[in-house]
Amino acid sequence: MKELSLHILDIAENGVSADATKIVISVFEDINNDRLRISVTDNGIGMSAELIQKVKDPFTTSRTTRKVGLGIPFLESAAELCDGFLEIESTLGSGTKLVAEFKRSHIDRMPLGDLPGTFLNLLVSCPQVNWVFIYRVNDQVFEFDDQLIKNELKGISLTEPAVLTFLRKELISGFERLYPEKEY
Repeated sequence: MKELSLHILDIAENGVSADATKIVISVFEDINNDRLRISVTDNGIGMSAELIQKVKDPFTTSRTTRKVGLGIPFLESAAELCDGFLEIESTLGSGTKLVAEFKRSHIDRMPLGDLPGTFLNLLVSCPQVNWVFIYRVNDQVFEFDDQLIKNELKGISLTEPAVLTFLRKELISGFERLYPEKEY
């Protein structure tokens, strides 16, 4: 994967596969300390201690559609290559939290990619999940919780054209407020 947003998509999809009803994705750019931290937390079925040990092995996957699971091993390798790390905490029945951290300015760090597009994709493809997106740059924060919008829509689909347009604009404007020099 060439962008971190694609890794986020992959990890979030793991949470959906684990029957999560709520997934919180947080991206924190600490420019002052030259760190980039990504965390994905879900309330899915969780993993046993044994599976946590195996999950970084590319030949371990819970998916039945393929025999390899390269997302987590590649993300871990990318983080370590950029003076960072990857940690996974999980409890059976309670969910999983994955944290990947990078040296933000490292020459080999992948770009973040299209975070608003990735989040929009997750919102509309998995409407049964409560999605919370938090994007932070130093002390400024943009937080998006889709439950507020779903409550207001009262059953109207997120894929309705007017709703999609609103969601896209809301996500992009939130990111632009924190990082105006980047194009979304």
